[in-house]
Amino acid sequence: MPSSRRPTYSPAKGKSRPDSKSGNSTDAPAQSSATTGGGARSDVITASRSVPDQVSTQQPKEQKPAGATVLAFPEPKGRRRRKKVLLAAGTALLLVAGLLAAAVYSPLLAMQNIAVSGTRLVTPAQVQAALEPLRGKPLPQISDDDVRGLLGSLIQVKSVSVEARPPSTLAVAVHERVPVALVKQGEQYQLVDVDGIQLATTDDPASASLPLIDGGAGAIGQDLFRATAAVLGALPADVLAKLSNASAQSVDAVELKLVDGQTIVWGNASEKELKAKVLAALLKAPADPKNPVRVYDVSVPRHPVTR
Repeated sequence: MPSSRRPTYSPAKGKSRPDSKSGNSTDAPAQSSATTGGGARSDVITASRSVPDQVSTQQPKEQKPAGATVLAFPEPKGRRRRKKVLLAAGTALLLVAGLLAAAVYSPLLAMQNIAVSGTRLVTPAQVQAALEPLRGKPLPQISDDDVRGLLGSLIQVKSVSVEARPPSTLAVAVHERVPVALVKQGEQYQLVDVDGIQLATTDDPASASLPLIDGGAGAIGQDLFRATAAVLGALPADVLAKLSNASAQSVDAVELKLVDGQTIVWGNASEKELKAKVLAALLKAPADPKNPVRVYDVSVPRHPVTR
């Protein structure tokens, strides 16, 4: 910014003021009069100005006026409510986690008793003996896989359902394989399911009320046996109890014999559920004494034939 000071003049000793024009004679008297007192003296003009301080590039800090009051606004109700809800939820989760951890590892829930149901081919004592390694283990730590793994040695058991009954009882519902036929093995008869698995043996075939598969033990595991067993597995229990034996010349020519001598032409194992329903309906139809039925042909279930 421009300075407000005016130039100052100070005389300089021993120097003469230069003339504005060297050839101007009118300035001589002034020069001679200026040198009085026997010394040469002239006035020298000097100029000076004050330089302003550099403007600071930093902005001055804003200062709060003395005695200023800061107002604190209250927290919104919605935010306070959310905080309370989150705090309560977190506390509840921690409490539940603690209770679960205590239940899983608590010796108060150790398994001491095994309740077994659904057994026919095996006994409850066999199931309990197989599950003995689980005794003393907390109920929440016992899974279905643990029980199935221990019962794998019992071939009659197909699947199980496990239920924990606190404080110390494990309920095991056994689902056994269903025998569908008898296979003669020497002097005994083996009960087999649809997969050909031998479930039990008996000396009296009449006690099992199951059809006898022709071919003996050599038929087990073969295609003919599988086809015949698949047909028997599709029959309802009341029809299965009326069968005497089953045979198959090929996988497409399965035949069944009833205890009263009637023959059932089944065909192959396709549409076995529909064939089973049709056969059950035909067997319930009233018999005609003058024209007794000797053959039930359900090989084409939508067009059954009796003769």
